Amino acid sequence: QVQLVESGGGLVQAGGSLRLSCAASGSISTINTLDWYRQAPGKQRELVAGITSGSSTVYSDSVKGRFTIGRDNAKNTVYLQMNSLKPEDTAVYYCNANIRSGFVSRNYWGQGTQVTVSS
Repeated sequence: QVQLVESGGGLVQAGGSLRLSCAASGSISTINTLDWYRQAPGKQRELVAGITSGSSTVYSDSVKGRFTIGRDNAKNTVYLQMNSLKPEDTAVYYCNANIRSGFVSRNYWGQGTQVTVSS
């Protein structure tokens, strides 16, 4: 079994910064893609940023230039550095990982961490 545990959310003023972490544990052979999603109240979950096993990255237009995704393969961890936060960044942030355990690959979700940006 694989678990993803997120941390680092909280309350911050507009213009501030937060760093989210997501650590994977369990029966892991390889971690392929690692993504951060977010879901604001009344809205659909959306992709914020993603990083491949080769460290290629992708960002949504709304966070490009402000957020940075990174991964530490030795720690099975993905990070999301969020700078210049805006009230519209307020949401529950979830990590998603495509993980191979033995011969089977599947996607896993973390439990989510709340980010609230006050104006």
